Amino acid sequence: MKLLFVHGMKIKEDTNGNYYTDGSYSPEIWERYLSITDHLSVIARKEHVVYDTEYARLNFNFFDREKIQLIEVPNLTSSIRNFLDIRKRKKLNEIVKESVLNNDYIICRLPSTTGNIAVKFALEFDKPFLVEVVGCAWDALWNHSLKGKIIALPNYVAMKKSVKKAPYVIYVTNEFLQKRYPATGESTNCSNVALKEFDNKILKRRLLKIENMTKGDKIIIGTTAAVNVRYKGQQDVIAALGKLKMQGISNYEYQLVGGGEQTYLKSVAERYDVSDQVKFLGSMPHDEVFTWLDTLDIYIQPSKTEGLPRALIEAMSRGLPAIGSNAGGIPELLEKDCIFNKFDYKELIEIILKNVPNKEWLKNKSIRNFEKAKEYDKSRIELRRNDFLKDFRKNTVNRKIGDKHASDIK
Repeated sequence: MKLLFVHGMKIKEDTNGNYYTDGSYSPEIWERYLSITDHLSVIARKEHVVYDTEYARLNFNFFDREKIQLIEVPNLTSSIRNFLDIRKRKKLNEIVKESVLNNDYIICRLPSTTGNIAVKFALEFDKPFLVEVVGCAWDALWNHSLKGKIIALPNYVAMKKSVKKAPYVIYVTNEFLQKRYPATGESTNCSNVALKEFDNKILKRRLLKIENMTKGDKIIIGTTAAVNVRYKGQQDVIAALGKLKMQGISNYEYQLVGGGEQTYLKSVAERYDVSDQVKFLGSMPHDEVFTWLDTLDIYIQPSKTEGLPRALIEAMSRGLPAIGSNAGGIPELLEKDCIFNKFDYKELIEIILKNVPNKEWLKNKSIRNFEKAKEYDKSRIELRRNDFLKDFRKNTVNRKIGDKHASDIK
């Protein structure tokens, strides 16, 4: 049985010809799919940048081409010109069509232009398929750029149709994506986050850290996200620091972990006169992120669009008090007094002024977040996901046997 996985992911290459993916696709993720197939193929775009081997090894996840076949497709989303390029679109359709025909069953992760195309061909050729809904096409594109606004509506409509027609659907949220992209087939919710460590010592250390805070201490806040995409919202936190400084409050330091061009966010920091309060730490190996989270006082997820943010759940698992926007599944994770409107950073300022100096509030949120994060225990989520994937595969095998039997009778 041959499985095809489709998403708008990008493959990275180093100077030695090794391939990598970003943090969303670890070797552990690929094992999830390899466990239900004899042969796994992945459709992906390839970056034009070639990375230094040591840099790539430290910052990306190795993509093992001995285990997984890579099928490269052209990138239609890098510019309006590419999106409207008829030749590139035709080539993309041809590659996806051939790939769908050459495999027994398909998994499409959405939102993704390529994923929607794969769903179209899966339906046309009556191939069993499953859809993973990990984000909102509308929010992701509308909040991205002018180019995004132009293509947001057709992508939203296409994704809605893909999910509705899918016989199997996995959502990463409990409610948000289910309401926006309802399924008619079998469905379940399984976050892409799978945490392993829930040691009570982590919470005890956090509570002690809060207790030892004194008035006037530097308060370190942080966000983990790419710094070159504006829909991650870090500019709103920087603007909030600027407004607080105008009120004479300048004991906040904002640390940003994440790769990408920093020019825009640095210009925002300069505009609000808080460059000395904003620290860019760059990309960081995943294991080191947890150590960094333990140094923070507050975690902020200021996104304009989200599915269910892994970074926020990881921060909560360290007992960190957290604040987030009302984008996507964030309100499923945090209480109402920790949520601000994603288009109004002034609400963020109000939350900071009202609650951050309050040790009892910080302690309560620390305990609550630590306990909430336990819902994303790896063993519980993976068991539910694996059962769903195995059911998908079992029905695919039975269907294939049934088709063969019918053919033999003829």
